[in-house]
Amino acid sequence: MKKSGICDLPLHYGRAPAWLFKKMKILAREISQIIIAEYGTKEFLKRISNLYFFQSFGCVIGFDWHSSGLTTTVCGALKESKLEELGIFITGGKGRTSTKTPEEIVKIGHKFGINDKKIEKMVYASKITAKIDNSVLQDNYTLYHHTFIFDENGNWAVIQQGMNENSGFARRYHWLSFNLKNFVMEPHEAICAEKTEPKVLNLVSRKSKETQNCIVDLINEKNLGKWLAPKNSLIKYLRMPAKHEIDKFVYQKILELQNFSPSNFEELIGIRGVGAKTIRALALISKLVYGSEIDWKDPAKYSFAHGGKDGIPYPVDIKNYEKTIKFLEDIVQDSSINRKEKQEALKRLYTKTKFI
Repeated sequence: MKKSGICDLPLHYGRAPAWLFKKMKILAREISQIIIAEYGTKEFLKRISNLYFFQSFGCVIGFDWHSSGLTTTVCGALKESKLEELGIFITGGKGRTSTKTPEEIVKIGHKFGINDKKIEKMVYASKITAKIDNSVLQDNYTLYHHTFIFDENGNWAVIQQGMNENSGFARRYHWLSFNLKNFVMEPHEAICAEKTEPKVLNLVSRKSKETQNCIVDLINEKNLGKWLAPKNSLIKYLRMPAKHEIDKFVYQKILELQNFSPSNFEELIGIRGVGAKTIRALALISKLVYGSEIDWKDPAKYSFAHGGKDGIPYPVDIKNYEKTIKFLEDIVQDSSINRKEKQEALKRLYTKTKFI
């Protein structure tokens, strides 16, 4: 399984004006309809999960090109565009709405006769992708937006966003179901960021594979006494060779998790109540007990669709840039929206090419 990308965006507050959002819904539907008609729902999911296409899509339908609001507004416009008749279903959203995603998937799935097994897998995918980006990849961004998009065949894409209030940035995560193999081992295909964080607990890195295994072994260790030191007839801490102390809460959590007897790391993180604090504690204990390696490097990289006008990280790839503009231009020209809205959309495209 490949995560198609991560994008960092500055936090901007406020919302799109009603008159603009109304037009955004129309154009979003028209563009989506052309893609689905020409290439099918699977191709639509592939494109919308691509962080560069998603960003361009937001620009064309009229939103601020680089703010965090692009994510929530574009997803909202798509959700209200009523793409169900085209075979695309959109669930979730911002804040509390995101927590209703699983029940929305079930409701839509039953309404359109989707196989129960596919529905169950999609509900799981919705929950596990959020758990991974919020707790297993600890990059200091807390999720507040989660959109799950799927078709009748059970193909899906996830677009979710986290906030780092200290840095004033949001980070967007894209997932795609194609070639699903493993949720917890190098799931990122590309990660785009304005900046990288200095220290990130990355337990989905290949370097952290040993730690994943050690955490599972630790949970399933029935003879914890060899690591424990009693005090006043109660276990107060785990005693490690390096003499680090772990509080009673962590020990109690380990005992609770032992009742589940997880067979692998993915199964462990899927257990209800296993959050960032528990995962981080287990990773550190594993390091202390077994000496397993943990990857602390932020997987985000400096990466752009066409390069930067100042030559960073590399000069603008004009040929590729022109291809992207032509592709989006053709989509707008072929749409059935009125002439004025077409002109406005094309104008937004052309303003991006002034420096070429």
